[in-house]
Amino acid sequence: MRFIRVKAIAKKEFIQIWRDPLSLVMAFLLPMVLLFIYGYAITFDVNKITTVVHDMDKSSLSRELIDEFNRSGYFTIISYLDRMEEIDGYLDSGKARVAVVIPVDFSKHVRTGRDATVEVILDGADSNTATIALGYITAISQRYSQRIGGGPVTPLIDSRSRVWYNTELKSRNFIIPGLIAIIMAVIVSVLTSLTIAREWDRGTMEQLIATPVKPIELIIGKLVPYFTIGFIDTILAIIMSTILFDVPLRGSVSLLLVLSAIFLFGGLSMGILISVVAKTQVIANQMAMLSSFLPAFLLSGFIFSISNMPVPLQAVTYIIPARYFVTILKGIFLKGISLKYLILEALLLTVYGIVVFTLSVKKFHKRID
Repeated sequence: MRFIRVKAIAKKEFIQIWRDPLSLVMAFLLPMVLLFIYGYAITFDVNKITTVVHDMDKSSLSRELIDEFNRSGYFTIISYLDRMEEIDGYLDSGKARVAVVIPVDFSKHVRTGRDATVEVILDGADSNTATIALGYITAISQRYSQRIGGGPVTPLIDSRSRVWYNTELKSRNFIIPGLIAIIMAVIVSVLTSLTIAREWDRGTMEQLIATPVKPIELIIGKLVPYFTIGFIDTILAIIMSTILFDVPLRGSVSLLLVLSAIFLFGGLSMGILISVVAKTQVIANQMAMLSSFLPAFLLSGFIFSISNMPVPLQAVTYIIPARYFVTILKGIFLKGISLKYLILEALLLTVYGIVVFTLSVKKFHKRID
């Protein structure tokens, strides 16, 4: 392998990218736009839950209970209803997610020490929001009961919980690192999937075949520009995460960049392999999207916990490189862990990159079929 040939191919590819505005947009602007949009759009934080109240008791105690909901910050009371029949309209239309019904004898039962019941109706169409809202309601009712009952009952076990790594339990702190992995997996795969296929579509492959450039030199030369672009995109994504989204970066930046480079190499090599196999840009683009976005989004542990998946799907996740990169990003960003705890993920990503790169070299033949 001669470096001068690799350099010539890389220079040619850089010029090609520079002359193609669409490639430049996909390379630099698209990852930042996707991170910005998904970073704000995807959230598991549940607050300002629209709520309606039907207070049939209309006492000071019932008003105190309603104030507990207001003060919690999780519920937004949008209307006070006069009739039970009105609840259906609010829940059916989606204007309200929760309806609280306080019975007419609520204060009487509280003052006499009997069990006072409050009916809570939740919109179960969004099961995640309903489950979280139910937890909030339980906590509010317990706090209210303790306050009007003269103080909490001393438990036999004093349980004190502490949350590490994400003290405020902000969903953005673990979503953003995962988003970086998903976006970079898609971008690098799609960009490089068009490189070899573009040569066939434009009829310039015959000229490359006539040159003394070896397959490995051609592929490395094609990889260099996109690796540079991917690395710059990764740095920009890290800067956006820490400055724009205020995600803590507790670990080593140099370690993060080195492991990101390994991941990028594997993703770019997969794109080259797709480009070699597909031969046309349309098919290559479709194959790249199907092989990168869907597996990375669904099977990497970014959104859905791998341990909750069926066993056959859990086995499939081991061949998804984004799974290991998501673990690396969350570990370095939130936990600040060292290579000692990420060595397995680093080795598996390295093996993946070497295997896919070797396959792409083997599959590429300098001949016209």
